Parts: sequence; C-alpha cells; structure tokens
Amino acid sequence: MARFWLLIYTVICLIVPNIAHHHNTQTFIVRIENNFKPSVFTNVLNSKNLKSEKISDEKPNRNLLHVYKNVFHGFAARLTPQEAEELEKQPGVMAVLPDETRHLLTTRSVEFLGLIGNGKEPNYLLKESDYGSNVIIGILDTGISPEASSFHDQDLGPVPPEWRGECMKGEKFTKKLCNKKLIGARYFTAGYEAGIGKVNGSANVKSSRDTDGHGTHTASIAAGRMVQNASLFGFGKGAAVGVAPKARIAAYKVCWGETCQESDILAGLDKAVEDGVHVISISVGGSMTRPYHLDPIAIGAFGAMKKGVLVSAAAGNGGPDMMTVINSAPWITTVGASTIDRRFPADLMLEDGTVITGASVSSGRWRKNNPAVKFFPLIHGRNASIGGFRNSRSALCMPESLDKELVKGKIVVCDRGGGPRVKKGEAVKDAGGVGVIVANVAPQGEGLLSDSYTIPGMLITESGRKKLDDYMISRTNPTAKIVIRGTRNGVKPAPVVASFSSRGPSADSVYLLKPDVIAPGVDILAAWPEDVPPTELPSDPRRSRFNIESGTSMSCPHVSGLAALLKGAHPDWSPAMIRSAMMTTAYVTDSKGNPLLDEESYNVSSVWSMGAGHVDPGKAVDPGLVYDITENDYLQFLCAMNYSTQAIRQFSGKPFKCHRKHNKPWNINYPSISIAYGSRGSSVQEVVVTRTVTYVGEGESNYKATLTSPKEANVTVEPQTMRFAAKGEKQSYRVKIVSDRELGSWGSIETQVGKLIWSDGKHNVVSPIMVVYQHLL
Repeated sequence: MARFWLLIYTVICLIVPNIAHHHNTQTFIVRIENNFKPSVFTNVLNSKNLKSEKISDEKPNRNLLHVYKNVFHGFAARLTPQEAEELEKQPGVMAVLPDETRHLLTTRSVEFLGLIGNGKEPNYLLKESDYGSNVIIGILDTGISPEASSFHDQDLGPVPPEWRGECMKGEKFTKKLCNKKLIGARYFTAGYEAGIGKVNGSANVKSSRDTDGHGTHTASIAAGRMVQNASLFGFGKGAAVGVAPKARIAAYKVCWGETCQESDILAGLDKAVEDGVHVISISVGGSMTRPYHLDPIAIGAFGAMKKGVLVSAAAGNGGPDMMTVINSAPWITTVGASTIDRRFPADLMLEDGTVITGASVSSGRWRKNNPAVKFFPLIHGRNASIGGFRNSRSALCMPESLDKELVKGKIVVCDRGGGPRVKKGEAVKDAGGVGVIVANVAPQGEGLLSDSYTIPGMLITESGRKKLDDYMISRTNPTAKIVIRGTRNGVKPAPVVASFSSRGPSADSVYLLKPDVIAPGVDILAAWPEDVPPTELPSDPRRSRFNIESGTSMSCPHVSGLAALLKGAHPDWSPAMIRSAMMTTAYVTDSKGNPLLDEESYNVSSVWSMGAGHVDPGKAVDPGLVYDITENDYLQFLCAMNYSTQAIRQFSGKPFKCHRKHNKPWNINYPSISIAYGSRGSSVQEVVVTRTVTYVGEGESNYKATLTSPKEANVTVEPQTMRFAAKGEKQSYRVKIVSDRELGSWGSIETQVGKLIWSDGKHNVVSPIMVVYQHLL
C-alpha cells in the first residue's frame, strides 16, 4: 500500500505541477481502489506539496481539481493523454475517465399531484412526513437565488442534526443568506475553469448565486415554501408551492450557464453525501448513454446509494425518439415528463377564418404593430434569408439570418430546432418583424410548450404547421394575427406524456424499465431570480419572481420532493424501497379512466414512454409491498450483464465474486419485469423470473396475484397467494414466461406488455411485464 501511494504521490506532486508546461492537457477523473485509501490517502492530501496550493471548493489546486472521498475515492486532475494512459497502467488505479460536458435538461402541479388544493385537507403523506421537515434535498444545478420568497424559513424548526454542510461565501453571496430552509450552498468551478475558461462577468458570478434561473426553478419545485399570488406576468396566477414545502434545501452549483462538467458534478455528489443530504436531485445529462462504469454520474450515484441517499435524475429531452433515455443506471430513479391540466393557449387567426391553436405566455406593451389587433403579412423564414437563397439558418430564424427588407412589418414563421425558441423571436424582432410563429417539425408532433417571447409569438404543432403551410401556399398575400388567450385550467386529457420526454428502452439494458416514472414537466411555474430575464436573453428588460419552464429538468424535482416526503414518512426505507413505492402505485389512466396518451401523436402511450406510469403521492406513502435492492444485488446485475471484473470494481471498490452460472439480468429485484428474446436476449423460449417483496403494512395480510399476459406469451406465477404475518417480512415468488413467437425482420425491436398485480383488497401492487422481441444486427 505504501509503495502504491508513493507512486500516486509522485504522480500528483511531480507530474501534475508540471502540466502547465503542456498545451494538450485535459481533465481526467481518476478512480482509485478503496482499500488503498485509508491512512496513507489522508497523509498524501495533507502533504506539504499539495498544501502549497490550497485544495478547496473555493480555491482548487491549479491542476489537481477535485478530491473525491465519499461516493468513491479518487481525484480529478489536468493531464496530457499520454500521462493519463501511463497513470491508468499503475496498480491501484481502477479507471481514468475523460471529463465530459453535460447540459441542463417547472403552481398547479402540486395540486395536480393531489397533495394540496381545492380547499381540501393536506394529503396524508404531507401530514405523515411533516411536509418533509426532517429531510434534506441536495439540488445539483446552477445554484440558487437565496432571496426568493420560496426559500423563507418562517415557522421551520431546527436544522436536522445530521447536517454537516456549510454555506460558502462567494461573489454576491454571503453566509448570512442561508437560513433554516436554505441550509447549505456550495459551488464547484475547477472542472469548468480547467476545461472551458474562467468564471467571470455578470453572466456567471463565482459563488452559489444563480445567474441562470434553472437551479432556483428546480429547487422551488422540489421544496419551495407557499407563496401567494405567484405568476409570470399574470399567467398561471395562484399559490406556488413545492412538493415538500418544509424539506431543507442544500444547493450545489455544478453548472455554469448550461455547461456542467462531470468532474464538478461528481464533486457536488461527493460533497452532498458528506454533508448529510437524504435525496439528491440532478436535472442534467448528456446527449447519449455510456456503459455505467464509464459514466461518472452513474458511478457517483452508486456511491450515494450505498450511503442510503436516493438520487433522482432527469430522463432527458430526446423524445419522442425511442432509446434516448439517459441517467438510466438501475440505482438512479429516472424521471420522464408529463403535462398537467393547465395550458396557456394562443390562437393564430388566418384571414380566411381558419384558427390554429398553439401555446404562448408572451407578454408586453405592444402599442403599435400589434398583431393581436389587426392582420399582418406572413412570411416563412426560409423565404426571407439574407442574399435571397433559401437555407436552413433562415428557416430556423437563426441570429442575423433574416433579410430586414423582407421581414419588416411581418409575422415570421420559423422551424423549431437549432436553438432556444425565444431566440427565434429575438432574431425576428431584430430584423423588424412584428410577430413570430415557431412551428414543430417531425418528429416533434403535437407537443406544445409555452414561452415568453419578447414580441408577440407562439408555438404551433406539426398538424397546425401543415394547415399554415397550405394556407400560405394558396394565398398570394397571406395574413394572420396572434391572440394570446391567457391561462386555462381543467384541460383534458391530462396527464399526457410530453413529446420531448426521452423514451426507453435504455441502450444500456433492455432488462430495466426506464424511465421509471413520469411527473409534471410541461409549463411549470416556479421561483426565478429577480435579476434574470424570463427568456434569459440579455436584451430582455422584463423581470419576474416566477417563470414558466418545461423539460424533464422540471419533472425530476417533483419526484425528488416526493422522495423527500416518503423518506420523512418512512425514515427506514432504502432508496430502492422509495422508488418501488412510486413505481408500483403509479397510474396509467387519465381522470376519465382512459389509457394515458402520448403528446407526440395523441395515441396511447407506450410503456417505454411513461415507465411504470404517473406518480401518485397519495398511494405511494402506503404501497403495501415494496421491492428492495441491495448493493450486492446491483453488482450481481452487472455480472449478469457481462460487465468485466475491472468494470464491476468501479462500483464495488474491492474484489467481488460473480455468481454467473445461474445469474440472469432479468432477476434484478426491480418493481418491473422485462425480458428479451432474440439477439442480445434469451435463446430459450421459457424464462423464469424471481422477485422478493417486503411487507410494509401493519398487522397480518394476504396478497393474491392477478396476471395479464403480454400478447403471444403465456405467463404464470407461483405461488399465487402470499401471506404476511408482520411488517418487514420478506417473501419471494417466481414468474414463468413462455413465448414461441418468431422474431421479426432484421433490425426490428418490438415490445408486448402485460402486468402482475398483487392485491390484499386495499393495496394494488402493480408490476409491468415487458416481453421484448429483438432481431438486431
């Protein structure tokens, strides 16, 4: 051990300080074997050479950027590729991973979840958990605006005794800004500054202060206090409150603008666990998945899970395409997005009488050239390009792509994509246009999001776009006007799966149902920094204490808040038990009893779009039975997925023995069941799945199984009845699935869905059953 640490000490103290002389350095995350860590590790970190440049959150070493001590043991440092390669060869170094960039992926939603509202008593879960008062949620995001009214600490009791964190001072942020609600704030710049550049200027202050808005928004969704008369310029007016209004918030600023370096995210995860949080909420992700052992968020989340911390993460905004879900490791609760029963409609009224309904929260004093008052000429951006040549930049209304002579005094139609929708409105405004219509293009479908354009503007669907195109082609001088209709509540159907929400199956494993659940993520009103424009555009002079945002970034903190309530009500539950309670009680029908629809086409949603279904807090607090998963269970799942011994040690931290002979990936004790036939799946027609449930009810209870078999498969369960004598008792059952169906054509993948329900007459514990037929090259 001493020889190894002498080697690492040499690498850090001799090679790393000389890195400044190399121009081709980059940041790498270095994972070190746990059994090398204890006393010598501490000695190395306290050595004179390392102390010469203080390593802290506020002032990292120039080249040694972060030291990780909780979710795993290792460090992040600037290295040349050659040095990284050499370091990876050394004994005790388990992995050297390049630091990748992740990106940011929010009052009625809490009422929609059934927690409060309509003059009713607060939901039982709120009472049972005391509104989450003894639970701490760590928000890894763009920081926080501590002055926001959603974060006051009136009537809150003492900070939970397990809290060990701090409120870091920094630019425009003092320790006094924390209170009994916002109990901690940290920021992490080392990875960003090493890979991107210095943090400076008004856009990015070097502290936990949120200059973007995203972090304030997500934090208030998860745990914001009640604020009356909240709205965005009158849209969505009402009482704004988070899911767990008394839960404590610890903010970890790991993103600067929309850029989040993995080394900083990992440092935030590491510190949050050390500080004593109970739930971690991460609304960031990449554009593609990687094997778990190459994904620092998956590695860090595993370490958090081992310490009993639930990690909730956004599923991504890559929908409606299949196999786009991210943050899909089995120990992460992966959250997709849905609509609520509130919309902000806007009408595009064509001169021939046709009305195309879209969405908008545009507001402003448009005294002249107001397209809500009279009709104005229409032009598509592709026909208004500078130079007269049609191109994709002008079709997308990119900055400085539109000809002012052609656009002046007109409403411009812009294709969706290529950048923020509000920026298209700004480009049209700069070119002299009076209004903007952003139109969905395939495969965005019928999904609508409401934006606060700086000029009259709205988003329309794909079908609306077709109507508009037909009209514009048929008229020599097409004209229209835009009418913003305000707020409409009680919209049906709801919820509906958001078209942008990323879909499964996970590219990592078809044996997991990902996303796990869906939650509100469309047009969510939540807190916003008073000095940040609602569009985040520097030219936007408007300010608001609340903003309306959409994304799985917004659905994730809804589940993080719900997890905090469940943890408050059941302090002894593990992260897997909490997720299980949410999954097995989720619903898959709307208020009329019809199957949940998909916003992309308004057809019935698939299981890979909605996961186990939409979260139901009222039922999740009392699920009857739960599926627990231990650290060993997750490691055996990796074994069954044929992860190498070295890859598995990324998570175990020490030698781990795989039981490969009888271990199958579908036997992970997940609340859902998924098997696959064909290439990358089972080569036998009969598959036997084993599950173990834990009884979390009171007194004695008998549960009986009801099965719905997937098409072209026969499913049986043994035993068909389970009897429980006391809380905490565990029992196992086996599900046999037989299918003799032929595979489809090469390259095809098809899923048939059934379900297993265990019921005692009061509780229905539902597990989706997916049979996947894949014939992949």
